[in-house]
Amino acid sequence: MEKTRLKNWQKMTPVGRLFHTLGIFILKTRMGQLIALFLRTVASLFDKSHNFKSDSRNIIMQTFFTGVEIFPPLFAVATLFGTVVIIYLFSLMGKMGFSNNIGFLIVVIIIRELSPIFTAFLIAGRTGSSLTTYIGSMVIDSEVDALATMGINPIRYLVMPSVIGGTIAMIIMNIIFSTSAIGAGYLLTKGIIFITGNAPNVQITWSYLSTEIIKALTKPDFVFAIVKPLIFGIIITINACYQALNIKRDIRQVPKATSRSVIMSFLYIVFTDALFLMYFVKDYMQNLSAII
Repeated sequence: MEKTRLKNWQKMTPVGRLFHTLGIFILKTRMGQLIALFLRTVASLFDKSHNFKSDSRNIIMQTFFTGVEIFPPLFAVATLFGTVVIIYLFSLMGKMGFSNNIGFLIVVIIIRELSPIFTAFLIAGRTGSSLTTYIGSMVIDSEVDALATMGINPIRYLVMPSVIGGTIAMIIMNIIFSTSAIGAGYLLTKGIIFITGNAPNVQITWSYLSTEIIKALTKPDFVFAIVKPLIFGIIITINACYQALNIKRDIRQVPKATSRSVIMSFLYIVFTDALFLMYFVKDYMQNLSAII
C-alpha cells in the first residue's frame, strides 16, 4: 500500500502534489470531516442496495421524532416569545410615533432572525443530543461495525434518514414557530391587556397586525424561510452523527460527545446565521436611517 502511494505521488506534477496535500490537510480538520460526512451521506442516496420502503419508514420516523414530539415545548416558547415582542413593539414604537414600522420589525425579529435560531436551538438540544447518544451507544456496542459486516452501509442506514428527516422537520417547525409566535402571541397579548385593564389605551387588532406584517414581507423572506432551516437542519444532524461516529470506545464518552454535539451545533448555527445576516445588512441600515 505504501509503495503504491509513493508511486502515485511520484507520478504527480507539483501542482497535483499541492492540491493532494491541501485535500489531505482539509480532510484532517473537523470542518473537512463534517463536509466529507455530508458528501458521503448524499452519495449513499445513490447506493445500489437501496430499499425504498425501509428508507421511507426511517425518514418518516425521524421526522416524527424531530418534529411532532418537540411541538409542545416549541409552541410554548414561540407563544411567550411572540407575546413579549408584540407587547414591547406596540408599547415602545407607539410612544415614539413609529407605529408604521411595527410590521417590518416583527418580520425582522420573529420571521427572519429569531424564529430559525430558536427552532434550531430547540432541535439541536433535543434531537441532536438524542442522535449522538443513540448512534454513539451503537458505536460502543460495535453495532455499527456489525451493520458494515452484514453488508449494510451505516451512513445510509443511520445518517441519511437522520439528515433528511431532521431537515424536513426543521423546515416545518420553523414555519410553525413563526406562526405560533405571531398568532398565539397576539391572543396572549390581548388576554394580558384585558386582565391588566389596559384595553382602552392599547389598540391592537388582528386586522392591523396581519396587514402590516403582510405589507412588510418580501420575496427573500419566503426564500430564507426555507433555506435557513434547511441549512440549520443539515448542520445539526450531520454534526450530531459526526460526534457519535467518532466517539471513543468508552461508555463515559457518550455524555461528553452529547454535550459537545449540542455546543458545536449552537456555534455553527450562530456563525451561519451571521453569514445570512450579511444579505440584509444594507436593507437594515436603510430602514434604521428612515426611523432615526
